[in-house]
Amino acid sequence: MNRKLIVRIVGLILCIEAGCMVLPFLVALADHGVDASAFAYAITICGIAGVALALVRPEKTRLQTRDGFVAVGLCWIALSVFGALPYFFAGAHYVDALFETASGLTTTGASIFPAPAALSRGILFWRALTQWMGGMGVLVMVLALLPTIGEGSVNLMKAESPGPISTKLRPKTKDTARLLYIMYLCLTGAETLCLRVAGMPWFDSLTTSFTTISTGGFSVRNESIAFYHSEVIAWIVIAFMFVSAINFSLLFLAVSGQVREALRSEELRTYAGITLGSVLLITLELALRGGEALYTALSHAAFQVVSIMTTTGFATTDFALWPRFSQSVLILLMFVGGCAGSTAGGVKVSRVVVLFKSLRRELQRILHSREVHPLSLDGRRVDEGTISSVSVFFFVYLLILLLCTAVVSLDNVPLATAFSAALTSISNVGPGLELVGPTCNFGFLSGLSKVTLSMAMLLGRLEILPLLMLFFPAAWRK
Repeated sequence: MNRKLIVRIVGLILCIEAGCMVLPFLVALADHGVDASAFAYAITICGIAGVALALVRPEKTRLQTRDGFVAVGLCWIALSVFGALPYFFAGAHYVDALFETASGLTTTGASIFPAPAALSRGILFWRALTQWMGGMGVLVMVLALLPTIGEGSVNLMKAESPGPISTKLRPKTKDTARLLYIMYLCLTGAETLCLRVAGMPWFDSLTTSFTTISTGGFSVRNESIAFYHSEVIAWIVIAFMFVSAINFSLLFLAVSGQVREALRSEELRTYAGITLGSVLLITLELALRGGEALYTALSHAAFQVVSIMTTTGFATTDFALWPRFSQSVLILLMFVGGCAGSTAGGVKVSRVVVLFKSLRRELQRILHSREVHPLSLDGRRVDEGTISSVSVFFFVYLLILLLCTAVVSLDNVPLATAFSAALTSISNVGPGLELVGPTCNFGFLSGLSKVTLSMAMLLGRLEILPLLMLFFPAAWRK
């Protein structure tokens, strides 16, 4: 293991985080906020630690696969630990600050603050910025900004980027990272302008864009998107949430003029089909059983389905009050999540497709044991290693979900609250049901539950293996 290079990477990441803290610090100064000193302290501590670690000179500059996984796991833990400092110095308990930071960086959107609108603008900007940083991935940002951090840097991107199959848009890793961030910036700017034209204030437009494109869900308003009472704003947010949960390689094909090739994606068609089908089912139940007008039911159903499917977590209504069938549909969508290679969380549509195809293949093997049944996705054969990793991922995902549910249940909360809190954390969605619904917060949970759910968020964002690798003794051997 190249330990010195890993330490250097962690240091570079902390330097980047300290630099990002300068932006909310400037917002706090411009707003004459009392939190300016909190950011000053946090920048100093984070910067000193980052520089000290970044000065370590490795003997080798080669990153093996396990080095990349260990580096990613350590970087995200360090980001959460130091990213909590602004909240802590602003008066929050450190465990609460850690929960809020982990929720932000992992784009989960679960919050311990009962009234976000009462927070200072500096803190609100930091909440939104952490989600924007975590959406594309901070290590991808480093790869885009720095010429090189060592050979094998592609292993960092593979460990941090979601999805069972990694796709490079350019032969060089740094070029791929830069292209991803260019698209990320363009989407953020486009939504900001659209929201401003629709009547949203500039500060709200920018922070909402940060948390939409990252599929995060933090809002500067207590009522989330419902605060604005605007159908135009709601549909703009729906459109950008949907796009942000599409594989960025497909978005690249689309903007490159290869729209037909992008539309051939099996994952994209499945993602769109699940979304449209869920909207239709919930619209019908809200209209027929809930008594809502058809357009109102469609508007609410479309927003919440896309918000939950993309694991963004915005709300225009309290879906915890919806009929049970509609709530069950949303719970299933929390499992599925968005596409691989996007900013969305969840199991990912591509894994769900592979799991169903694996089931069909096993049934075919029983019926025709002598036949060979290769599994393909988008016309390309999926190797057995990928199929095995998908099955292992899903098993570990369910195991962690059940363990987290058990831990949260120690707080003597209803089972639906414990289960949905665990599910929304590991899937990086945000709101759950009952006591952790869209109009509630996670502040009432015990410190043990908050730390457990924070770890679940990190596990879900990094797709489990990079963090588990830290507890595997063989990974630390030379």
